[in-house]
Amino acid sequence: MEHVTFTPKGVCSIQIDFDLEDGKLYNVQFIGGCNGNLKAIGRLVEGKDAKEVAGILRGNTCGMKGTSCADQLARAIDGKVG
Repeated sequence: MEHVTFTPKGVCSIQIDFDLEDGKLYNVQFIGGCNGNLKAIGRLVEGKDAKEVAGILRGNTCGMKGTSCADQLARAIDGKVG
């Protein structure tokens, strides 16, 4: 299992951590940000195919920002599994 720590940009969370095993996501955690919503994302993606999750979350925006914590998770995944 590979552990990934990612520093998001342009959002309230300051760190995203997750584990990758056989292309699947585990233990997704956001540090900072909207705690309840970000915990929910972690639960929803647990054990799911990382590429599929990235495809769903990529491009999601928050308010007037050009990104969101979900989009930043997609970017983190893209950086690891392309």
